[in-house]
Amino acid sequence: MKNRIHIKDLPKMVGETVTIAGFVQNIRNQGSIKFLIIRDITGTVQCVVLKSSTEAFALAGELSLESVVKITGLAKEEKQAPGGYEIEAKEIEVLSKSEPVLPIPVVTEKSGGETDQPTRLDYRWIDLRKSDKTKIFKVWTALEKGMRDYWTTNGYIQFYSPALMNAASEGGSEFFTVNYFDRKAYLSQSPQFYKQMAMAAGFEKVFAVGPVFRAEPSFTTRHLTEFTGWDIEVSYIESHHDVMDEEEKALISGFQAVKDAGIEVEVPTAPFPRMTMKEAKAKLIAVGVKGEKEHDLNPEEEKALGKLVKEEFNSDFVFVTDYHKSIRPFYHMRHEDNPDLTMSFDLLYRGVEITTGAKREHRPEVLEKQMIDKGVDPSTLQDYVQFFRYGCPPHGGAGLGPGRIIMGMLDLPNIREATYLPRDVKRLLP
Repeated sequence: MKNRIHIKDLPKMVGETVTIAGFVQNIRNQGSIKFLIIRDITGTVQCVVLKSSTEAFALAGELSLESVVKITGLAKEEKQAPGGYEIEAKEIEVLSKSEPVLPIPVVTEKSGGETDQPTRLDYRWIDLRKSDKTKIFKVWTALEKGMRDYWTTNGYIQFYSPALMNAASEGGSEFFTVNYFDRKAYLSQSPQFYKQMAMAAGFEKVFAVGPVFRAEPSFTTRHLTEFTGWDIEVSYIESHHDVMDEEEKALISGFQAVKDAGIEVEVPTAPFPRMTMKEAKAKLIAVGVKGEKEHDLNPEEEKALGKLVKEEFNSDFVFVTDYHKSIRPFYHMRHEDNPDLTMSFDLLYRGVEITTGAKREHRPEVLEKQMIDKGVDPSTLQDYVQFFRYGCPPHGGAGLGPGRIIMGMLDLPNIREATYLPRDVKRLLP
């Protein structure tokens, strides 16, 4: 919009005629003077409409909350105005008039509390007008920028994997089946196979950003049926610890970018604490926390471990390594000296798992044996096994859940709050 300025720039324009545009957040009518609070992406400002500005005054009297307007007037310093500045409006143009009754409020009275989450998600575009909701996606932007900065300056190549697959990437039943012309296809559970293909192609280091689909009938605060995944894969590694090293550096870069964007966040330092599953279980049992599974951590154990690590190492992060083969996919490499354990890890952030990673098995004959061991028919994944029959460097990688990182960073109660348009078992709109 020609000549429009953002509200945050008003202090530099005092004494000048300016044009702003935004939503009408509040209206106060005091007879011969009206006060409008206007909101744009950068903040809010009070606009004063005097009766002497006949046309603007008449328009102000017809406005409804959350209408979109363009206002031209004199920028003034005013100590009693919210923020210390105001605009004496001379012209008002209604760009879009809102219906008089909003389905959910944008500004919530302290005594009333916030509208329940399902209703807010039904009107997500209105819910996202709130500054605390907008902040979530500014954090997303800064975090991804910082991660990308690390990857792109350290030789990583970005690729985009297809969402439609010929076979379910992880095996099992937690995938969505779709009609694909004369046959069935599956929505991708991860870009895992395609990351590994990039290693076989000689790319050496790759990252991918894209949607991930999981047909899990889960109703928890940290699960969705579709979410954004960030994935990396690196060649010529010796162990899963090399992947952890890379993830640490990328996360530190991401958190620093969030801090540089003016958002208060604790930037982690390397190395993050690392412990085997056996060591993690021992620590938990020592404080009276015991889960139902010998080889995995339930949410309560993850939360307790996060507190223990914070107390002992003053870290919000902890890598848990060397998971048992029974709960890891067939493509995770197993330790030669203990083939019951995989060269894999999870990364917990503030007591919530945000990453799964591993060194991959790149020997085709071993891959097929491990498929059989996990109950996967090798004949269904021969296209995948082909990647490794003509030479492939040893490699490993990780898949990150940025929604969970944002949830932990901003202390959000539910991953749906950290997701632009969440998809779960019950929600497919808007």
